[in-house]
Amino acid sequence: MELQHGLHLAYCTNIHRGETWTETFAALNTHTLAVRARVCPDRPFALGLRLSRAAARDLGDPAVRREFRRWLNQHDCYVFTINGFPYGPFHGARVKEAVYQPDWTSPERLAYTNQLFDLLSELAPPGLAGSVSTLPGSFKAFLHRPEQAAAIRDNLWRCVEHVARLSRTTGRPLHLGLEPEPLCLLENTRETADFFTQLRADRPQDDRLAEFLGVNYDTCHLAVEFEEPRAALARLRQAGIKISKLHLSSALKTIPTPTARTALRKFADEVYLHQVVARHPDGRLSFYQDLPDALADPIAAAAAEWRIHFHVPLQAPTVAPFANTNDHLLGALDVLAENPGLCSHLEMETYTWDVLPPELKSRSVVDQLAAEYEYTLTHLAGRGLV
Repeated sequence: MELQHGLHLAYCTNIHRGETWTETFAALNTHTLAVRARVCPDRPFALGLRLSRAAARDLGDPAVRREFRRWLNQHDCYVFTINGFPYGPFHGARVKEAVYQPDWTSPERLAYTNQLFDLLSELAPPGLAGSVSTLPGSFKAFLHRPEQAAAIRDNLWRCVEHVARLSRTTGRPLHLGLEPEPLCLLENTRETADFFTQLRADRPQDDRLAEFLGVNYDTCHLAVEFEEPRAALARLRQAGIKISKLHLSSALKTIPTPTARTALRKFADEVYLHQVVARHPDGRLSFYQDLPDALADPIAAAAAEWRIHFHVPLQAPTVAPFANTNDHLLGALDVLAENPGLCSHLEMETYTWDVLPPELKSRSVVDQLAAEYEYTLTHLAGRGLV
């Protein structure tokens, strides 16, 4: 939905199962229209579309695309952003580190992302900017040779070239957002700023980077890294990096007492990777690839605080021994309220519905999403953004 100052808010449909376009479209009809009826029945409703490689290929068929465009018009919905992070299956089976494959070293990732932009350039309303979010280059554990980093930068530049051509020929502003995430090539704003410096050094005479490549700022991910939103956003902007999209999301945090560590076991699912960053009393950070790794380490048990990459519903009550990182999300909204031109694309992203412990689940996924809209719109309104 469109808000004040030209802001647009959606929820990411990666919360719903669906790998083929038929499955994705069924979820839109079953769940998204029900959410729309609850939260935005009388004005255009924005979609934050997640398309797997298979779904994007299906939607590449002009007849399928025409049908979807008719559906968008019929239901007064519009697409302004696509989540292009998960390439393959994302629900119901082990995802873990496979979510980063293929990474930006590969031509497959480039071709997939370019196709998402091709689709978005046709689906988004005329004149409206469009964004695609993607993984932050690669997972650190995948990188063993300097030439891999060079390949990532080269493929991103190739994508920038494609996005620039599309923007020029369609007259539509388009941009790609790299999404920093714990233990990835880019996991914090310092690494991100350094990476953009390297990108610029590769093509010092090419000024297209600032317009067509930026950052998808996920408030869960940066909170897990113990970053402070005002300083983090300032660092990115001082480095000349576009904020392509704001992912409004919340992480789990706790003091790792024996009781808390025991209770955390119910969050250690077999589907997603739940990186843990532990902050020690002296301020030092320790990093763990997955929650079971932290639970097994006695050094982690002595930390002052853990932050866990587990997306929890924005409106979920905090029940001891757990808390959430909504303070980071709200801090980012404070910065946005002071400068609404910072970023026009807002997307709620709590994809963990299938693996949430029962006490954090609403009665249905539609109830959960309606509650997240209520939470988000309330806090946006309190900052004069609705």
